Amino acid sequence: MDVVIPEKQYFKIGEISDILELEPYVLRYWESEFKIIKPSRTRAKQRLYHRKDLDILVEIKQLLYDERLTIAGAKRRLQMVKKQAITDKKKTKMIKSSTYKKESDGQVVRTDDNPSFENLGDHKELLFDIRKELKLLRSRISG
Repeated sequence: MDVVIPEKQYFKIGEISDILELEPYVLRYWESEFKIIKPSRTRAKQRLYHRKDLDILVEIKQLLYDERLTIAGAKRRLQMVKKQAITDKKKTKMIKSSTYKKESDGQVVRTDDNPSFENLGDHKELLFDIRKELKLLRSRISG
């Protein structure tokens, strides 16, 4: 699904309706179902969607119309994507907190010989998340 989105930060419901080729009542319904969509309001009480809201609406339309998911299925998928983004952000933070260098053979190695355990608290939650994901994968494989 190719959607051409104008270079703007804010959109009224009619503009979103035209861009996504959906009726405004569909957008209002999705807003009530997907709490992640939170348009602000103008003084005249009109919905004012942010660019981020439009990106999410495009994703919802793809999940519902192209992938033929139910509302509940789309909610689960968006939740999984959100969790994955959080996990990726934590992994990036963890990697940035350690020192790495690229060897001549292209391998990336850790250069801090004595890793500090002071920052373990930052990584503990990530490690527990990874452990939980691994257990889930193991149960699905053996399952």
